[in-house]
Amino acid sequence: MTGTNNVAHSGAVYAVLSTPNHAGADSYDFGRCATDEPSELSAFFDWRFISKKMEHKSGGVFKNRNLIVDLLAICFGIGTWLGVNGTFIQLPLLVNEAPEGWSLPSYLSVMVQIGNLGPLLYTVYQKFSPWKLNDGWTIHAVLMIGTLSCLFTAFFYNRTANLAGSDHSVALFILTIFTALNACTSSVLFMPYMGRFKEQYIITYFIGEGLSGLLPSVTALVQGIGDSGSCVLVNETETGEGVYQKVTEPPLFDTKVFFLILFALMVLSYIGYTLLNHLPLARHEYAQVTVGKGNKYEYGQDDNQPQVLKLSSCQYVGLLLLIGAISLFSNGMFPSIKSYSSAPYGTRAYHLSETLSAIANPVACFLAMFLYVTSLRMIYVLSALAALLTSYVFTTAVLSPYPPLYDETIGTVLVVTAWTLLIGVVSYTKLGITTVMRGQGGQSLVWVGAITQLGSAIGAISIFFAINYTRFFQAAESDC
Repeated sequence: MTGTNNVAHSGAVYAVLSTPNHAGADSYDFGRCATDEPSELSAFFDWRFISKKMEHKSGGVFKNRNLIVDLLAICFGIGTWLGVNGTFIQLPLLVNEAPEGWSLPSYLSVMVQIGNLGPLLYTVYQKFSPWKLNDGWTIHAVLMIGTLSCLFTAFFYNRTANLAGSDHSVALFILTIFTALNACTSSVLFMPYMGRFKEQYIITYFIGEGLSGLLPSVTALVQGIGDSGSCVLVNETETGEGVYQKVTEPPLFDTKVFFLILFALMVLSYIGYTLLNHLPLARHEYAQVTVGKGNKYEYGQDDNQPQVLKLSSCQYVGLLLLIGAISLFSNGMFPSIKSYSSAPYGTRAYHLSETLSAIANPVACFLAMFLYVTSLRMIYVLSALAALLTSYVFTTAVLSPYPPLYDETIGTVLVVTAWTLLIGVVSYTKLGITTVMRGQGGQSLVWVGAITQLGSAIGAISIFFAINYTRFFQAAESDC
């Protein structure tokens, strides 16, 4: 089956019409449309032959997709929150050198919220400016900012300056703002960009976004940050009681090497996006969609795509509010309360919660490739389950340092299981909502991204004040 398209050269609306086997458009109107001309990037490889061979060997869920485009979408998604996640994962080492000590996470949280100026300015500009930004080149610029931020952080993270009479990690603060600029803007820029592809590719993009948290965690485990240390007898009192001191092994490599690894992953993401944006085989995977200025989408119906569920106004607003509430907790609060919730059960419980919940995100998105959820009823059921799990982890956090069953093995099992299931269910639910909203066309994905960032900002600011200026959360002691 082939497809054709007619494009009016008005410059206001870009028409993109594609089917599984063909896509075409005038590059003057839409530089990212497919063309049968070989590009410079694909001159050395017969990409179509490779991808068709991979498709031929795959069946079932892989039948109507191009696995190379899946891989590129995953690489693109990795470049979303990689830098921010990596910075917070590296905190156990950063606090040893930073003059702020363990108050450094609070400062960095503020820097991340300043990064929300990126999506705010982008959205306002696209809304009110008569000259619209080209999203393709804007993504290039945003990814380049994130990539260079990781590189500069590797060399300048420990540089300090005197502010208001005391030393502060000014270089780290500034670089974290730019890193967050890349991460926060991805919600209103990267995700809407993926809306021009067939529906199944937004799932693999979310797998990549999940890996942006998992890969820094795995790197930190290899580095040795997760080592809880051991209590060593260093002295004895006059009464014969032992005096113990916690000793931890030095990391396998330092913070500089860690951020250089993140820089390499950001370069991989940049390459993935560049190929995704220019290769003809990627353009052949565009959906039947008309793209207007300001990322306004109107989808046609492809025979190989699922039927689009059209929402009423109440359902539309309800899903936006739901994903805002989910983001308020998952992005804004969960990272800050996880230590209060799981650390009282022991360092092993804390590190298992961190590691398994990081794995749960991409695994949930991968399962969505096989268990496709666009049912509103299922989304509401999953949201209710997430609410129950959230109530449990918040209860354990508020009751720290003596939460229920804190000295029992079953308590450890429950809190680790709760965090793992919670992150998995939340990731799966957010993906389901995003998939449904994508099918509504217009600026739905832009709204999803904007509400996600708004909810995340409200959650982060709220929990910041709750932790630092109230007595709701008490840290568990980890001394010998």
